[in-house]
Amino acid sequence: VQLQASGGGLVQAGDSLRLSCAASGRTFSNYDMGWFRQAAGKEREFVAALALSGANTYYSNSVKGRFTISRDNAKNTVYLQMNNLKLEDTAVYYCAQARGRALRQTYYVRENNYDYWGQGTQVTVSS
Repeated sequence: VQLQASGGGLVQAGDSLRLSCAASGRTFSNYDMGWFRQAAGKEREFVAALALSGANTYYSNSVKGRFTISRDNAKNTVYLQMNNLKLEDTAVYYCAQARGRALRQTYYVRENNYDYWGQGTQVTVSS
């Protein structure tokens, strides 16, 4: 399995950005997907996850209402639409493919419930 994240960049606070993660190697629609991020000097943290066809979504409190996770199974791609970006959103963003399914946030926030990871894409938000 390969996950290729893209779409990062340098934006100003209040701007929007959409990240993409293209997957290959196994039937994409069968697997739940997540986004994590890691800011400099900090541990990687959960951002959002999407289960099933997209009917079930989960978000960290810090991004809820601003970020939207979605998927296009025909394109084997998961997206993270990020609106109203803040300085504290600056991080490397990683997409990941879950190894199972539990339909509860406590499952998707745990890194060890994902068995494949993308290489990360840098998002920098400036004032």
